[in-house]
Formats: sequence, structure tokens, C-alpha cells
Amino acid sequence: MKRKPKERIILGIDPGTNITGYGVIRAVGSKPELITIGLIDLSKSGDHYIKLKHIFDRTIGIIDEYHPDELAIEAPFYGKNVQSMLKLGRAQGAAIAAALTRSVPIFEYAPRKIKMSITGQGAASKEQVAAMLMNILKFRKSDMKLDATDGLAAALCHFYQSNNPSSEKAYSGWKDFMKKNPGRIK
Repeated sequence: MKRKPKERIILGIDPGTNITGYGVIRAVGSKPELITIGLIDLSKSGDHYIKLKHIFDRTIGIIDEYHPDELAIEAPFYGKNVQSMLKLGRAQGAAIAAALTRSVPIFEYAPRKIKMSITGQGAASKEQVAAMLMNILKFRKSDMKLDATDGLAAALCHFYQSNNPSSEKAYSGWKDFMKKNPGRIK
């Protein structure tokens, strides 16, 4: 894949024990574009450890094919079922280990942070996130699979966070924002 100057490739992963979603975007300046979106289907394997190997191997394959500069991964959410959390953490660890094997920097985002950066609402549904991604990255509904769009959302969230270092500033209100960001107001 031929690279443009100042281009970044970002791989986003939504780890799961039955389905792991991923999306790859290309960022040139302030413009993101979709490269690919897909799933790692683990539902046919009953052995949890074989699933982890499959996540690791497939993530290595995606990295070797698209050569991402960065990996954005969704952090496991805190739930009531401890066993589910442990399994999700292991799935995340398999993808992280694959990225580390290829020296790809890793950035982790909470599910609410990802949803907030895509839709403006931290409690948005998967369908709302997918609809916004379709609008932003201009792809068809037939390409949309909700676990895959969650991986894509992680990549786009990282793009937004890394392109807007001032987003972490705290403001006491609209007047304070305008005062601290005169070049952003038209």
C-alpha cells in the first residue's frame, strides 16, 4: 500500500470472545477515510484459548496487511459478571500482544469515550454509532456489522483525540471556551 506524506493508518479493535470487530482508517491531515472494516468470528470455536490464539494471529495478519501506525482498542467495560470481564480482558490482551509483537503503539479508550467522540453521547447505542460512522466515513449499510463498526469507532475516536490535543482542556463555560480558542470561532 503506497503511503502519502503525513499519512497515518489507524487500526481500531473492539475485542470480544465470540466476535472481535476491527476497522482501519487512513488519516491525511484532518481527513479520515475508511480503508476496511471486518470481523474476527470466533463463534465456531468452543475453546477459549484457541479463540485467543485466533485473535492474536488474525490481528498480526491485519497489521502485516495494512501496516498501521497506531492501534486504538476499546477497554473492557466493568460489568457484574467477573468471568465475562476476565474473558474480555484476555481477548483485549491477545490483540495488544499482537500489536506489541509488531511494535505498533497502543491507545486504549473506554466505551463511553468512544461513543462520545463519535456521536456526542456517551450512552449512544451501537446503531447510533454505526449510523454516524456511515455518515462520517461514507460507507454503505451493507458493509455495516455492529461489532465491526465498534472497532472502526475506536480508530476514529483515536483519530479525533490525537488530532485535537486541546480537547482535554477544561472550560468553565462557553465564554471561557471562546476566550481560550479565538481561532476556532467564526
